[in-house]
Amino acid sequence: MRVSTAVVDRLAESGIEAVFGIPGKQTLPLNEAIGGRDDVRFVMARHETAVSHQAWGYAETSGKTAATVVVPGPGDMNAMNGLKNAYNDCTPLVHIAVETEPEIRGGEGIHETPPDTYDNVVKENVLVERPEGAVAALEEAIAIAETAPTGPVRVGIPKNFLGKDVAVAEPPEFSRDGPSGAAEADVAAAADLLADADEPVVIAGGGVRSADASVDLEAVATRLDAPVVTTYKGKGTIPADHPLSAGTLSGSAPPALLSLLAEADAALAVGTNFDAVATRAWSVDVPDELVHVTLDPDDLGTGYEPAVSLLADAADALPAIGEALAERDVAGPTGADETPGSDRAAAVRDDFAEHIAELEVTDAPLTSVTALETVRDALSRETVVAADAGGFRVWGLNAFPAYGPRSYVNPGSWATMGTGLPSGIGAQVANPDEDVVVLTGDGGFMMCIHEIHTAVAEDLPLTIVVFRNEDYAIISEEAERSYALAESAYGWPDAPIDFVAMAESMGMTARRAEGRDAVAEAVSEAVSADEPVLVEVPTDPHEPQASEWLAE
Repeated sequence: MRVSTAVVDRLAESGIEAVFGIPGKQTLPLNEAIGGRDDVRFVMARHETAVSHQAWGYAETSGKTAATVVVPGPGDMNAMNGLKNAYNDCTPLVHIAVETEPEIRGGEGIHETPPDTYDNVVKENVLVERPEGAVAALEEAIAIAETAPTGPVRVGIPKNFLGKDVAVAEPPEFSRDGPSGAAEADVAAAADLLADADEPVVIAGGGVRSADASVDLEAVATRLDAPVVTTYKGKGTIPADHPLSAGTLSGSAPPALLSLLAEADAALAVGTNFDAVATRAWSVDVPDELVHVTLDPDDLGTGYEPAVSLLADAADALPAIGEALAERDVAGPTGADETPGSDRAAAVRDDFAEHIAELEVTDAPLTSVTALETVRDALSRETVVAADAGGFRVWGLNAFPAYGPRSYVNPGSWATMGTGLPSGIGAQVANPDEDVVVLTGDGGFMMCIHEIHTAVAEDLPLTIVVFRNEDYAIISEEAERSYALAESAYGWPDAPIDFVAMAESMGMTARRAEGRDAVAEAVSEAVSADEPVLVEVPTDPHEPQASEWLAE
């Protein structure tokens, strides 16, 4: 069998239904093998950087693994950005990189880069050494990607292997079973500590989403009567309107949320590695009585010394802790609609509302807060939202509610700009029957604007909302405040961009909406349309940035 055919067969047999990529001469055998199939869809991007972001958005919003295919060298290195993003976020991808032929490796063949160049941006980097073993290597790579903690795996297959007709070896079965169970002694210690607390708090990270453990998270929080603070990757693991939801821990977290953490007498942190971005380089105070649940032993003791360390998947740890708590007298009340825990969470939400009241406006240009609230009000709870990085996202971590673990995707600690539209494309491919909305600032959008054409060509009915302030405003604000540079030092008001015209030139319906009522109407109509639509929303380039405003 031809290696290229066997590779695509194996993707399909492993349940991978979408391959994102850009064809090149080196990848054409794979494209030929995909062509005509109805069980594997090839989505052609317009830049390799978008390829891995599209697969990331697909996996983040569906829980399913996606594949990517790129050419050697430039294609592979362009895709590195998204691979690192997926690696930091523990998102399962299988990145198929067509490699330089072994016989000319080291001789500066076209697009050649040493395979180990990619070692530090993926969970594992697999190089196929013989064509007969290509499928076995691929199956092992898929298993590694899908084994918790999940992550991207690169598979380098030399170009000349793909067209060979050889006796391709059937792969053995590779287990997807990661660490399972939770140590009884550690669960008991965690339950003892938490049950004795009068004012506990729960910190939920992306591991809760990856483990599909939101129901168990709510059950434990309710049993403890503990407010739940999510990390930015845990956003949505508890609905924003749940009585115990207390917001998102990030660099822009409001003072009341930080006080909630500091004043709690115990904390259960589950599915988080306490990265330096969310914790402001570990300057956020958390209780000494800390239970830390993680799958990675290297996370334990990073930034915070836990009183109880529990190495387990959230799907195993949370039910076990819940069962152990049921056998103990828990200090706080449980189950009531109004409890001390819900009051503590409500106080954080109320404090945030007071902080942003001054930023609520009706007329153009809207503030990011008002624009985000208006868009949210125009969407259903089930809408899948893909948010780019940038100043508006920092506001959005606080001001844009998420109601489900797979309904909101944004880059984690890698925080790369230009992910919004590509990840929205991936999300729409993964969720063809759901409304998908992209939130992006004009700075980030210009880093991926070519993907408008992908959305149109693939007939993906997503909605793109571009917040246009004609500035890298989060950078300009810091430049003015800390470095005595001019106001809007990195803006471009004298070279405005017409996003409506640009979208229309690529075949997308587009409109500009100014003011709250116009934005609400435009977004509602766009989401209802059975086609891709762009809505451009002018926002205030001189508005305060979230991290500074909320710190006051």
